[in-house]
Amino acid sequence: MEMNYTLITGASSGIGHSLALKFAERGKNLIIVARTEKKLLKLKEEVHVINPKLDVRVIAIDLSLVSNAYKLFNKVEKYNIETLINNAGFGDFSKISNQNLSKVEQMISLNVTSLVILSTLYVNKYQNIKGTQLINVSSTGGYSIVNQAVTYCSTKFFVSAFTEGLSQELLIEEKPLQVKVLAPNATSTEFARVAKGVEVFEYSGNYHTAEEMATFVLKLYESSKCVGRVNLDTFEFELLNPIFPFRCQGSTEGNS
Repeated sequence: MEMNYTLITGASSGIGHSLALKFAERGKNLIIVARTEKKLLKLKEEVHVINPKLDVRVIAIDLSLVSNAYKLFNKVEKYNIETLINNAGFGDFSKISNQNLSKVEQMISLNVTSLVILSTLYVNKYQNIKGTQLINVSSTGGYSIVNQAVTYCSTKFFVSAFTEGLSQELLIEEKPLQVKVLAPNATSTEFARVAKGVEVFEYSGNYHTAEEMATFVLKLYESSKCVGRVNLDTFEFELLNPIFPFRCQGSTEGNS
C-alpha cells in the first residue's frame, strides 16, 4: 500500500515545527522542509518519540531561492503528498523608505514566488485526487495593512487573494482538492525577531503560541471552510468562507 505524506515547509521552528508534531500525533508520515538540516533532524527525533513507526523525510533547502522550489518538488515527486502546507515565510518591519531591498527581494521570493510555484505544481498533480489539501499560510496582515510593514502585508495580501482565488477556481471546476488559507496574528515564534532584525524580541499583550496556532490549523484542516483567521477584535480563531470578491470572466456576479 502506498504511503501518504504531509509536507510542511518552514518546519524547523515556530508554527511549522508545532504542525509537524500535531500531524505526527495523527499518525501522518512527514516530509519536513527548512534551511537548517540540524534543526530538522532534531524535529525528526521529536516526531519519533510521538510515533516511532512514522516515516519522516528531511529536506534542507532554501526556498527564498526560487529555483529551489522546483528542485523541492522534483525531490518529492515520488511520494504521495496528501497535504501540502506552505508555511515558510518571513516578515520585514520597516518603513518603505528605509527598506533593505536585499531582504525585501528574498521576502517576496519566499512569501510569494516560491509559494505560487509549489502551489501550482501541487495543483497540477493532485487536483483530481480526493482527500488532498493545500494550506497556504498568510497573515491577518494579508487582510489589513500594518504601518511600517506595508511590503510584508502586501506579500500576504497576495497569498490570501491567490489562495482564495485558487480555491474558488477548483470549486467551480468541481475538483476534489481542497485549498485553504491560514491567517495568524501575533504568534510567539522567531517571526518578530527576524522581521525587526533584532537578536531578542519579547512578546507582550495578545498573542498565540505556535502550538495554539497549530491547533487552529487542524481545525481548518478538518473543516470545509476556505479561510482560518484570527479575529483582530476578539483574537479568537474563526473559520470563514472566502473574503475577497470573486467573479468569473464575462460575469458581473461573484461566486460564494
